[in-house]
Amino acid sequence: MNISGPAWRVFERNRAGRVSPGWGGSAEQVSLAADDDDADVIVVGAGPAGSAAAHYLAGAGKQVLLLEKATFPRDKICGDGLTPRAVAELVRMGVPTREEDGWIRNKGLRVVGGGHTIHLPWPEIERYPNYGLVRSRMDLDVTLAYHARSTGAKLMEGMNVTGPLLDERTGRVIGVTARQVDPSGRRLSGEEASQRTLRAPVVIAADGVSARMATALGIAKRDDRPMGVAVRTYFTTPRHNDEWMESQLELWDGEPRKSNLLPGYGWVFALGNGTANVGLGSVSSTARATQLDYKSLLAAWMRNAPPEWEFTPENQVGPVRGAALPMAFNRKPIYSRGMLLVGDSGGMVSPFNGEGIAYALQAGRIAADVVAQALARTSPAARERTLATYPTRMRDDLGGYFALGRLFVKIIERPEVMRICTTYGLPRPLLMKFVHKLLSDSYDTRGGDPTDRVITALTRIVPAA
Repeated sequence: MNISGPAWRVFERNRAGRVSPGWGGSAEQVSLAADDDDADVIVVGAGPAGSAAAHYLAGAGKQVLLLEKATFPRDKICGDGLTPRAVAELVRMGVPTREEDGWIRNKGLRVVGGGHTIHLPWPEIERYPNYGLVRSRMDLDVTLAYHARSTGAKLMEGMNVTGPLLDERTGRVIGVTARQVDPSGRRLSGEEASQRTLRAPVVIAADGVSARMATALGIAKRDDRPMGVAVRTYFTTPRHNDEWMESQLELWDGEPRKSNLLPGYGWVFALGNGTANVGLGSVSSTARATQLDYKSLLAAWMRNAPPEWEFTPENQVGPVRGAALPMAFNRKPIYSRGMLLVGDSGGMVSPFNGEGIAYALQAGRIAADVVAQALARTSPAARERTLATYPTRMRDDLGGYFALGRLFVKIIERPEVMRICTTYGLPRPLLMKFVHKLLSDSYDTRGGDPTDRVITALTRIVPAA
């Protein structure tokens, strides 16, 4: 495909010095003059995936527009837990994770189910640290976005991207259209409300579950991929300093083991600030969302929680909110016509545990490397070949693991199977060590102990679809 159209001419103009690299500040501080808004790369969405991509691209000397429709700080529905894999990505980015800044470390996972409680420390492996972190998305996302800004990306808050800008001749993405959004909710009018055109030779779509950019290109979600649903809220609780992330594999609508088993699993993640993130979720092996009243399930669990946890209505902080979790590359292709999908927009959530932050950060990093390399090529054909390596790199890293996760979901989505697994599996330490490494993606791919080698072999045997 010939990609020597307007966007590449914009790139050449930028290289000639018509765009100032002195970018920074919030949307209110940014000039929206047409020349100043042309960039090497436009990143849509300043969640973990978008901020990671913008950080790495700015660090590589590229001029980056990072567009976020909300104004920070803003909330996102999430469990707020970061596995060692996610922590390793933060370390690569140079993000400080000091306790005094609100980060709380944890030792591993406490699993409760089948009448058993076991503690599974995070593994000691070469590629990840041996601790996890918890940080509310309210704080995490603004930290990452401002980190990208400090690296040199131009962060523009309150910019609602309305769609991709296409080259009339080739159909290639050459930028985006966007409108300014007033953070106070005031209706904008006149020139303020007019649609703006922002151009760049490459666009990275990090616009979350809605994936509006991908949908505009006709990239539909796949019905043969798992879909999770989760709800969460916050409680003030004495458990706010818990050193373990807790997973409840059995939720009951009355006295444990003398009532009905609720479909799903729950979690309690301590935030260290007097509160804990408390939620539950379930997963379906297809794109159909499970037909469950999640808020009622959460309410039933809270009524039967131990009194000392103090999960009572008067201690609840904020409403119960829910979100879909698109899993296992549920939207393909993740590269098309000059646009790359990263994070939730490309369905990069683990089917094993609903973890999305680690893979969002990783996708942002890989996408940034691919784009930086593409922009360094001297011919349109070479640039396109380089951009087309992004799906291959993501598949090589995660395809086998996600495919294995799809098989896992088909097995455990039936409550009777979960009952057997929790009753007879939890008491077996070796089995649980294997399961913990598999579910948390905390295994050593270059040697390690026998459990590491078995998991690595399984991910290579399963076809990476």
